[in-house]
Amino acid sequence: MHYITPDLCDAYPERVQVVEPMFSNFGGRDSFGGEIVTLKCFEDNSHVREQADQPGHGKVLVVDGGGSLRCALLGDMIAEKAAKNGWEGMVIFGCVRDVDVLAQTDLGVQALASHPLKTEKRGLGDVGKVVTFGGVTFRPGEFIYADNNGIIVSPSALKMPD
Repeated sequence: MHYITPDLCDAYPERVQVVEPMFSNFGGRDSFGGEIVTLKCFEDNSHVREQADQPGHGKVLVVDGGGSLRCALLGDMIAEKAAKNGWEGMVIFGCVRDVDVLAQTDLGVQALASHPLKTEKRGLGDVGKVVTFGGVTFRPGEFIYADNNGIIVSPSALKMPD
């Protein structure tokens, strides 16, 4: 499905929240959306890998990495695994790496920046918690939509207007 966030904002102005404009598109999908699955982790992508291993059809992984710009929470191997398992996309409040491969992967990826350094694997992080960044609170089970215009969140699924 192709989403256009300005059209969704126009059609549902009282139902959407707009994430502050700080993210860039790194994935092979310019547009993506789905049910929110949350993960809070800081400079440790152990749980990002675990979530990518799960079935993700119709879902978007929202990763609160604390805005760290010191290492990458997502790289090509995890992104390819997520795409294979049907994830629609990932929104990373942190960095990604392997950006040339990410751009060729059938996965939406929005992140703050690219960084070549991988994280340490310490098994730290919380899945399924409410997280807040970019002026928006992300709740598991709500919906997120992203394209090159920005990222929006809604308490329920939105349909593209005709």
